[in-house]
Amino acid sequence: MPVRLYALLTWTTLRRLPLIHPGAAAFLRRLLPKIAHRHATRILGIGIVRNHVHLVLELPPLVDVPRLVQGLKGASARIANRDGVMPRAKLQWATGYDLRSLGIRDVKRAMTYVRSQDQRHPDMALGMSRAESPGSV
Repeated sequence: MPVRLYALLTWTTLRRLPLIHPGAAAFLRRLLPKIAHRHATRILGIGIVRNHVHLVLELPPLVDVPRLVQGLKGASARIANRDGVMPRAKLQWATGYDLRSLGIRDVKRAMTYVRSQDQRHPDMALGMSRAESPGSV
């Protein structure tokens, strides 16, 4: 019987500062699925606003969650800062994260939730349409 593990992963910028600009969000939408793939994880949905990131994940049967999150957060900040994605302030993530398991019946609702971040947080919205948002299929 196949194992299906799903989760909603959330993390914030350092001190919840609005560090993520549209170019950084586009960069994260391209990079995070590649990093997740290295950990045998698939990103089903991405929601990004100026001060936090939400991911709906399909996880492998054996997953090292701290290593996965370290890869997603650490590598994304390191590469963004190294490659000049952040013209002013460096991309820095707050310590910690929130990971919540999802049942198969919860995945659709979680996808709707992450896609609606611009509406849920209009003061932190990036103004990207779904057409511009890879990973938010």
